[in-house]
Amino acid sequence: MTLFAIFDPKPGKADLPAIIPEKFSFFAAILPPVFLGAHGLWLELVAYVVGVVALGVATPFIGEEAVVWLYLLLAMALGYAAPGLRRHALQWRGWRHRGDRVALSADLAQLEAIR
Repeated sequence: MTLFAIFDPKPGKADLPAIIPEKFSFFAAILPPVFLGAHGLWLELVAYVVGVVALGVATPFIGEEAVVWLYLLLAMALGYAAPGLRRHALQWRGWRHRGDRVALSADLAQLEAIR
């Protein structure tokens, strides 16, 4: 069972509610730039690119092994922060947080949210 955050679209839009699982995102951890771009998290994408460039610049000073471990730490942190980033972006775009639901899958949470 997973906790899902349910967001209603802006008034006047015919979109389905957005369902965001409150769990680690493997998609965000494995492919951070694709995840950030797919969800329109542009400022976070810029911060990610700046962080990766900073790791590249720091490589001669701290060593390649340390850079690999720091990158893995960055990817793991993004995987854990992904649901919060998505929730914040939806609220900023005018979506309204309806509430939270516990369900077995996102489809079941969305069916319950439509009622």
